[in-house]
Amino acid sequence: MQNQLDHIAIGATDLTEGNIFLRSIFGVDIPLGGKHVHMGTHNRLMNLQNKSYFELIAIDQDATPPHRPRWFGLDEPATHEKLQKGPAPLSWIVQTNNLDAVLDNSPVELGEVLELHRDDLTWRLTVPNDGKPVMGGLIPAFIEWPPNMHPSHTLPDLGVRLEKITLSHSEPDMLGQILDQLCIRHLVELKQDQTNLSFTFSTPSRHITLG
Repeated sequence: MQNQLDHIAIGATDLTEGNIFLRSIFGVDIPLGGKHVHMGTHNRLMNLQNKSYFELIAIDQDATPPHRPRWFGLDEPATHEKLQKGPAPLSWIVQTNNLDAVLDNSPVELGEVLELHRDDLTWRLTVPNDGKPVMGGLIPAFIEWPPNMHPSHTLPDLGVRLEKITLSHSEPDMLGQILDQLCIRHLVELKQDQTNLSFTFSTPSRHITLG
């Protein structure tokens, strides 16, 4: 089973305002991605290299609301409150070549597998029924792409790099055991603290941490 970072999800209350905020710290405009009709969201995307990418995501106010909770906790009052302060990490997403095996071996409930699409892209993704990221986003969503269909190679490289993902938890050893069973412990740094997900980036001019 091959598990690697696929992308990271940064939430915003408004996609345009979120991009303006991130432009002020990254020094780049994140290009428009597309709309997720099945979730009533839309995004902006940029390449992070190593076959991974950055997603800025927000509720699409012009879209028909979905018949289920939106992914990444975007319908949650706590998420709304957090994003009022500016764009913030919602989740990290791990690519696997055997999503069914991940579900069978997972020590925690990852949600149902949805068959999704946007434009000419299709993928399978774990989404909890309540829409909330597992363990507050410390446990990632898992995604499986068809062969040779990963979108990262079509996204612009604007010089922003993901340096590390930090997971903070009151019991980091327990969290580490879960990550070991999911074969993803190597992708993150663990810290003993209150529950928090953060991403550290490098740009041509400085280092930045969100979260």
